[in-house]
Amino acid sequence: MQSLQELFRFGMGPSSSHTMGPRRAAEMFGGRHPQAHSVKVTLYGSLSLTGKGHLTDLAVIEGLKPLACEVEWNEAFLPFHPNGMRFEARDAGGNITDAWRVFSVGGGELGEENGPGTEVPSIYPCDTMDKILDWADREGKPLWNMAYEIEGKALWEHLRLAWMKMRDAVQAGLSMEGSLPGGLHLQRKAANTLVKAKRLREGERRTALISAYALAVAEHNAGGGEVVTAPTCGSCGVLPAVLFYLQQEMKHSDGAILNALAAAGLVGNVVKKNASISGAEVGCQGEVGVACAMTAAAAAQLMGGSPHQIEYAAEIGMEHHLGLTCDPIFGLVQIPCIERNVFAALTALACAEYALLSDGRHLVSFDQAVEVMKQTGRDLPSLYRETSLGGLAKLFGGGCVRKDAS
Repeated sequence: MQSLQELFRFGMGPSSSHTMGPRRAAEMFGGRHPQAHSVKVTLYGSLSLTGKGHLTDLAVIEGLKPLACEVEWNEAFLPFHPNGMRFEARDAGGNITDAWRVFSVGGGELGEENGPGTEVPSIYPCDTMDKILDWADREGKPLWNMAYEIEGKALWEHLRLAWMKMRDAVQAGLSMEGSLPGGLHLQRKAANTLVKAKRLREGERRTALISAYALAVAEHNAGGGEVVTAPTCGSCGVLPAVLFYLQQEMKHSDGAILNALAAAGLVGNVVKKNASISGAEVGCQGEVGVACAMTAAAAAQLMGGSPHQIEYAAEIGMEHHLGLTCDPIFGLVQIPCIERNVFAALTALACAEYALLSDGRHLVSFDQAVEVMKQTGRDLPSLYRETSLGGLAKLFGGGCVRKDAS
């Protein structure tokens, strides 16, 4: 597994795979060819089908500046991954001087078909939850301690910055009103939800507060604001909402929050290593489903759970999102994405509380749930994997992807 710093990335929304990844690829290619007369970028598969709604064309154009850029949309799917790109550097005569085919494989990471698969090497000797649990049992240490032993102080500082940016995203989203960009004209709800939450009695307030915090981050992301991938931009509201709520209500220290982030990161990394966190590859179960599992683990950690109870909480969160499709209307990270962040946050806390009622022993392991998720993602028809050709997107848009939605 890779460093947790690769899982918790910082960047502008609305999509880690459709915005952050392509922009990084564009910056890398432009840096290699600063003297090119122009660059042609062809976006394939899911990047083409939902690219306008995800601002993919704007991301690559910005990443290549000051080079002139031409963007071409090609709905064909390349074999390595649904999010394919081809960059072509051209001279003044229009001749191709260099070309690069690269893929945005999820969470802002890039991969190459004939390379190692992903751009960052593995540093963890344990790559399954069963192995991590064995380590915790053998060493008598909490799960998060493994991350710090392997990655050291640099991880602590990265997670501290991640938590700061998560809190900033909550506050930014709560301060905004009006409609989100794009053809849906979707109204922001976070600020009003927080106002309503404060009018409720204490025993009724939890759902409203968590909803407000999740809405805030998800809406901030949908508006192109800076967020932390957890594990993606499309699911970035789940983990901050629950951690923000628990810190406010239970007065947890920042140190305890960072430990919870490390535990959540291990859960997300296991999925990233053994399945996928790309909605284009496995559907929304790989984004919101994984976010729910990560958040359930973090909440269980904060509430005093044992390593096995934490694993159980994560497994519940993953198991009960199996088969979740990715069907954004007009390719925008708005419907159903924003509300899914809300309900995954509420579910994650319930998963943690349920797991803490047990001793952590259960029949289906987290690793088994991840394997099923991977196979389920492969079995899903492509129209349910971030193409906006099926599900809610087809019902609302008549089966047509709006290339002008932005």
